[in-house]
Amino acid sequence: MLLIRQLGGSEKEQVAGLLHDLSHTAFSHVIDYVLNHQEEDFHEKWFAYFLRQPEISSILEAYGYTADEMLTGSFSILEQPLPHLCADRLDYTLRDLYWAGLLTLKEIHAFLENVMVYKNRMVVTSLAAARWIKEKYMVLNQEYFQKKEHLYANQKLAELLRELLEHNFLLEDDFFQNDTHVINLIEFSLHARMKLDKIRSMSDFNPIVPSNIILKKREIDPEILEHGRVYRLSERQG
Repeated sequence: MLLIRQLGGSEKEQVAGLLHDLSHTAFSHVIDYVLNHQEEDFHEKWFAYFLRQPEISSILEAYGYTADEMLTGSFSILEQPLPHLCADRLDYTLRDLYWAGLLTLKEIHAFLENVMVYKNRMVVTSLAAARWIKEKYMVLNQEYFQKKEHLYANQKLAELLRELLEHNFLLEDDFFQNDTHVINLIEFSLHARMKLDKIRSMSDFNPIVPSNIILKKREIDPEILEHGRVYRLSERQG
């Protein structure tokens, strides 16, 4: 939301940004592995349900908005398909790299000085900034999304959570709490706690990515605005 505000987005788009991750579950996209949502779209399918709950819809209506507006509105700063930059993609990239110790706040602020909205799309204002964010997004993929240790831990955790669901030790509603809530439930069971400890220690780590895990191609090609002209980074590098 704050990034959208900084870029001059409307109040409605700021609200949409604030609500964007409303349906995210404990352990985020691990739930997609648990329930075999290979398109990683579990959150999207539940988004409308949560948005229409009285606690949310009543607040929206108090400020002159409706759940349907949030569901059907076009929010071009917030979301764009790959390979474009957008507020959602930029937010999780910078935030995750910062908390991983791979970026400093000084670097983030310096980059954001080179970001603006032009014709309803996010652009950067220098070739150097475009190269920088493309490289950082690549680092995020290598060190997080597609890191073999991360994929292994996600897969094993998903197998454990699926087993607990099948035995009614966990309910699907539990995933709409937080990580700590689910971990506490896991640790009630000695069998489940032992499996969780093995995941934490990576004692059975296998660097071979299972064939059932589909690795999304994640690559950005930022648009650059210079001298009134917009072009992609790939056009300058190609």
